[in-house]
Amino acid sequence: MEKTTEKNKYYVVKERAVPEVLLKVVQAKRLLDSEKVSTVQEAAEQTGISRSSFYKYKDDIFPFHEQARGKTITFIIQMDDEPGLLSAVLQTIAKFHGNILTIHQSIPINGVATLTLSVDILPGRGDAEAMVEDIERTEGIHYLKLQGGE
Repeated sequence: MEKTTEKNKYYVVKERAVPEVLLKVVQAKRLLDSEKVSTVQEAAEQTGISRSSFYKYKDDIFPFHEQARGKTITFIIQMDDEPGLLSAVLQTIAKFHGNILTIHQSIPINGVATLTLSVDILPGRGDAEAMVEDIERTEGIHYLKLQGGE
C-alpha cells in the first residue's frame, strides 16, 4: 500500500480559490497543447507569468476534467427525497458517458437523503467537470462534495 506523502496528496478546489499564477500556468499549457505558441517563453509571455513559474507549477496544476477522463471519481450528494430526483442524477451521469460503479443512498431523514456514487469516466468520452456542474444545478440537490478520484 502506497504511503501518502506531501508530494502525492491531491486536493479538489473551486477555481475561485486557485491563485492567479496557477490559473495562468494552465492557460500557458493550453497554448502549448494547441500549438498556438511553440515555446514555453512565448506561452509565459502571453499569459503574463515567468518561465520559472511555468516550470515550477506545470506538473502540479491541471483542470479537473483533464485528469478525470478515464478515471474513477467518488462523490457525495445531499438531495431532497423527491420522486424522480435520483433518476435525474443518473440520467445526467449517463449523458456524460459515466459508468456507475457503486451507488448507495441513505434512508431519508427530514426529507433529505445522502447519495454516495463512484463513477468511471470513460477515456475520451466523458467530461466529469461538466457532469458535476450539471448535477449541482439540478433542482433538489443541496450540495455535491467530491470525495476522491483515482
